[in-house]
Amino acid sequence: MSAEILLFRIDERLLHGQGHIWIRYCGANTVICANDKAANDKIAQNLMKTMIDKSIAVSFYEIEKLINIFHKANPKQKFFIVVASTDDALKLVEGKLPIKEINIGNLHNGEGKEKVTRSIYISEKDKENLRLLRDKYNIKFNTRTTPSGTDGAKEVDINDYI
Repeated sequence: MSAEILLFRIDERLLHGQGHIWIRYCGANTVICANDKAANDKIAQNLMKTMIDKSIAVSFYEIEKLINIFHKANPKQKFFIVVASTDDALKLVEGKLPIKEINIGNLHNGEGKEKVTRSIYISEKDKENLRLLRDKYNIKFNTRTTPSGTDGAKEVDINDYI
């Protein structure tokens, strides 16, 4: 038996109030924020940790470090993992983390990005990454903004956009 990823989320905001709702919903006992910048920013880490119940273990890792150590995780660990980009999600999947589905949360608007929902905007690079995740690694996607889906945000099939 190995450690399990209960929820894997892409959210440019990383850990925040909405993330706490997801953690409670999926029953994770360990949260990993996989982000090179956040892994080296103690102030950001402290701010993000305030959003998470103190009974939940929270760790911050650079992408490569997580790839190198994930296989050593305790089988009792049940993970919620969050990354900030499709690039980071692809790197972790290529690094053999056992990811089967990705919740796409918030990808902010920017130049050259296409609107998918009120909180998801994707670039051509995002589309390329998502197609690769789907076609090569058989990853499924969902765009639920909250576990209950009662926040009024419409869930869409991201495959229609990539």
